[in-house]
Formats: sequence, C-alpha cells, structure tokens
Amino acid sequence: MKTEEVRNLSDTELAGKVKDLRTELFNLRFQLATGQLDNPQRIKAVKRDIARLHTEIRSREIAAARTASAAS
Repeated sequence: MKTEEVRNLSDTELAGKVKDLRTELFNLRFQLATGQLDNPQRIKAVKRDIARLHTEIRSREIAAARTASAAS
C-alpha cells in the first residue's frame, strides 16, 4: 500500500484497513508457525502497512488538534 493511497482514505476506512491487516498478520504468523507460509516477506510488508496507517491516523489527530487550538 502506497503512502498516497493511505492519504486518500477516510478515517473509517483507515480503521477498517488496520483491522483487516491485523487479522492478516495474525493469519500469516499462524501459517509461519505451522510451516504453511509461502512468502515470509509478506509479514514484513503487512507490518509496514500497519505502521503507515497508524502514522497517517496520528498525523490527522495532530492536525486536528492544531486546528482546534488555533481556532480558540
């Protein structure tokens, strides 16, 4: 998932994506433990996608706080 794609998502879509990716990460770890994982690099990619989503969520929180404090 590219950064530009993440920026174009709404807040609810971001939360949904995080939930989906965490489920996928759980399943990948389960496959790794049972020896059924085909692509171990996918774990790293999913972790990075989760981090990108959390970064965007946090940057939106900071921007909202700055806007609120500037308006007061």
